[in-house]
Order: sequence, then structure tokens, then C-alpha cells
Amino acid sequence: MSDPHKFTEEFMVRGSEAVKKVKELIAEGNVRKVIVKNEHDKILFEIPVTAGVAVSGALTLMAPVLAALGAAAALMARVKVEVVRTDDGE
Repeated sequence: MSDPHKFTEEFMVRGSEAVKKVKELIAEGNVRKVIVKNEHDKILFEIPVTAGVAVSGALTLMAPVLAALGAAAALMARVKVEVVRTDDGE
């Protein structure tokens, strides 16, 4: 069953900018999951973001994942960043 309060967005970014984009998205606060795919829609990383975790804490906990993402994405010209967000009714 689909949750009516969740929606997704997709962004195409240069591989070298993927980590920066993911950090920006997480800082927005309403992100629940970030999926990074290559140009052929193969999932490279799927990063769940725990609701209620402070942004700085979330970024600290994700540092190893973001480092791996940066290394992988740097080898690619472009990656697709898919974001699952929640609409908290505000």
C-alpha cells in the first residue's frame, strides 16, 4: 500500500557532486531515503535516513557511506539521486 504522505524526486548530478547533493538533501530534514543510481538505473547506494535523528548526527553516522559514495560516484560522469520524502502536513 502506498503512503500518501511520501513522494519521490529525482536529480541528475555529476558524479563528483553526488556527496554534496546527498548532504544538502539530508539537511532539509524531510528525507527518509536516498537512492543513488548510475545512468542505467542500477542502484549503487540506498541510504535510509532515520526519522527524528538530528541532521548533524545523521551526517556523522553516514560518514563512511558518504565516503564510499564519493569514491564510486567520482568514477562516473553522471548519477541519478532519487529522494523519498515525507509530507508531514505542514
